[in-house]
Amino acid sequence: MKESGASRCLNTVWITGARGRLLTRAALFVFAPGIWAQQPDNVKIDSPQVKVLVGNAQPNHRGALHEHTMNRVIVYLGDGQLIRRTPDGKVEKTDFKAGDVHWSPAAGPHTSEYIASGPFRTVEIELKNQPNNSVSMPALDPLKADPKHYSLEFENSQVRVLRVRFGPLEKGQLHEHKLNHIVVYLNDQARGKAGEVRLDGPMTHTEQNPLDRAVERIAIDLK
Repeated sequence: MKESGASRCLNTVWITGARGRLLTRAALFVFAPGIWAQQPDNVKIDSPQVKVLVGNAQPNHRGALHEHTMNRVIVYLGDGQLIRRTPDGKVEKTDFKAGDVHWSPAAGPHTSEYIASGPFRTVEIELKNQPNNSVSMPALDPLKADPKHYSLEFENSQVRVLRVRFGPLEKGQLHEHKLNHIVVYLNDQARGKAGEVRLDGPMTHTEQNPLDRAVERIAIDLK
C-alpha cells in the first residue's frame, strides 16, 4: 500500500510516497464457547506478510485444545489475565492491561482462558514473514526524528513494535516509515476507532492530531 503525491488524509499529511496438527497446520482456531473463534469476520487483514484478527474475548471460559504455528503480536484492548495450560500440566499466567502489546511465540497444543470482569477485544497479528536481521532504518526513522511521539515497545527479527502518542492538537516531525506496518488504534481518533486496524506501506510524512484530546496507537513494522 503506497501513498504518493501530497494528498491529505484527516490527521496526516502525506509528503511523499516511498517506496490445529489437532486442527490444521494453518493454525485454524476452534475454541469452545466463551473464547472467540477464527471466523471470516474476525480476519481484518490477510497479506503475504501477516494475518490480523480482531476478536471479542469472553472471559472465564476455558477454550478447546489448540496450537499456534506462527509467531504473533497481541494487542489487548481490556484488562485481565491469560491462563495457558498445556497437556503435560504446565500452567502459565500473563497479566495484561488495555493497551498492552505482547510477543507470543509459536506454541504447541494448549488451552487458553481469560480471567476478566467482562468481554473485551484483542488484536492478534500472525506473522507470515521470515526473520530478517539485515534491516537498517533511515535517518528520518520516527524513533530518531520524532522521539516525543514515538517510543519502542520491543523489537526482534520479524517485527519492530512502536507506541505512538499525540497530545491534544499536537503536530509531529517529518519522519519516514521504511517498512510495511500494521496500525492498531487504542482509542478513537481521526483516522480510526478503538480496535480498528490498518495496513500502511512505506511513506515519509508529518502527522497532526486534530482532536482536543490525546490519542494513542500501536505501529508494528514488518521486517
